[in-house]
Amino acid sequence: MTEINAYMPITKAKTQLLNMVRSLKTKNDTIAITKNGVPEAVLMSMEAYESLMETVEILADQGAMAILKSSAKDVNTGQMVSEEEVFDALQA
Repeated sequence: MTEINAYMPITKAKTQLLNMVRSLKTKNDTIAITKNGVPEAVLMSMEAYESLMETVEILADQGAMAILKSSAKDVNTGQMVSEEEVFDALQA
């Protein structure tokens, strides 16, 4: 999970918004905007937001989660095949 890298009061955020947005293009930071010392909003890069939403979609997809759980079980029990076996099967 992405951690909060900085907390900024909303009054300061209003004056620093452009600089904050510019810095998010070069860093993968997450900034919490506070009001009266309490976090009220989060500012993150579009790339981080899209990644978060993609993760939420996958977690909400019961079919995808079942496949992931099955795959994890296969790995834990050693029921795997090598790359060569997969490629051989695809060519057969």
